[in-house]
Amino acid sequence: MKTILNVIWLVLSGIWLFLGYCLAGLILCVTIIGIPFGIAAFRIALYALWPFGYTTVERRDAGAASCVGNVLWLVLAGWWLAISHIVTGLALCVTIIGIPFGIANFKMVPLSLLPLGREIVPTDAPFASR
Repeated sequence: MKTILNVIWLVLSGIWLFLGYCLAGLILCVTIIGIPFGIAAFRIALYALWPFGYTTVERRDAGAASCVGNVLWLVLAGWWLAISHIVTGLALCVTIIGIPFGIANFKMVPLSLLPLGREIVPTDAPFASR
């Protein structure tokens, strides 16, 4: 079932969100300071491409640096990526078939706003990283 949902997701919105995150990652990797943010964007891009079967969990070992990094991410790329998830989610919720995919987009908004200090894990092992 996860595979079917992922294929439908890929066609409806996954490829565009993936490209948006990759573009953000490339722009952020231009400077040396932005490389960690670019890597986070590429990590989320893979999650946005194939989200069903995965979830995000908070990393307990993330410290103050991830908090400062999240503030910088929010200013540099987070707002634009969150807006893309909201617009895509609203567009998908127009039809009954698209409602689960719209909800999946809305679930990605917190991750797109504050990605540092979070880890993407398979849904069958959400507490494996602890």
